[in-house]
Amino acid sequence: MEKIPIIKIDRFLLVSIQVDMHDNLALSLQDELLTKITATGAKGVLIDISMLDIVDSFIGRILGSIAEMAKILDAEVVVVGMRPAVAITMVELGLSLEGIRTALDVDKGIKLLNTVLDERENIDGRVTR
Repeated sequence: MEKIPIIKIDRFLLVSIQVDMHDNLALSLQDELLTKITATGAKGVLIDISMLDIVDSFIGRILGSIAEMAKILDAEVVVVGMRPAVAITMVELGLSLEGIRTALDVDKGIKLLNTVLDERENIDGRVTR
């Protein structure tokens, strides 16, 4: 079975989806990612979907579920690299990524995630680095 690499960088995890997503792979990614958040104490997750041509309703729901579950585990989620055709399809399917921040590319996603995590530290007085 295919695996999607999950890489720890500083205080967050980077997930770069480089293969076509199918339902079983999406469910496997969800399980592995949540396990990795818990094991590493990551405070954020950056999911790069720039290589995906299609995000169907199931994959869209899985992304939303990952964001909800990550938040319960005290981690923020940013999805980056969404192609215009994917965004159009998601809107046409009535999918919204509530609770998920988005950015155009990985660089902007890293900046956004660091900003969000820094703000959380300042508000909560938590140290996550």
